[in-house]
Amino acid sequence: MTAPASPPPSSPLPPARRRKRSPLPVVLGVAALVGLTGFIAFGNLGKSLEYFVTPSEYLQQRAELEGRPIRIGGLVKAVQYNPQTLDLKFTVSDGGASFPVTYNGAVSDLFKENQGVVVRGEFTGNTFHARELVVKHSEEYQVPKTQAELKDLLQRTE
Repeated sequence: MTAPASPPPSSPLPPARRRKRSPLPVVLGVAALVGLTGFIAFGNLGKSLEYFVTPSEYLQQRAELEGRPIRIGGLVKAVQYNPQTLDLKFTVSDGGASFPVTYNGAVSDLFKENQGVVVRGEFTGNTFHARELVVKHSEEYQVPKTQAELKDLLQRTE
């Protein structure tokens, strides 16, 4: 004989209660992450910007630009270059104001008097100490059509 089956329970078990989690830690974590990302992205942005100014604009904004890395552009005047020491001294001018510039390094063949230049560096006192020179060249380029024009071009560059 078999044992009698146990009767089914008279009432079903109540549904399990879910523990309610507080959303506060997640909200705080997301806010901290957004704040940290914003600080990294924008906090030091002002220190890393390099402004491009002309000598006249620098005179007007001297207080806020002094000691910061900037780019200054204008025409080259009064060039003094020593190829042995690679020391270069010149004046950059925009017609309204001019500043002496010092640079140490190799100089492009395109660098010459009355040529446009952009120099990157910082002002120390009234002298601009350049770390990099960018020389503007003519936008016109014509291929020599004959051998005589090519020889003439080569002689002019020497």
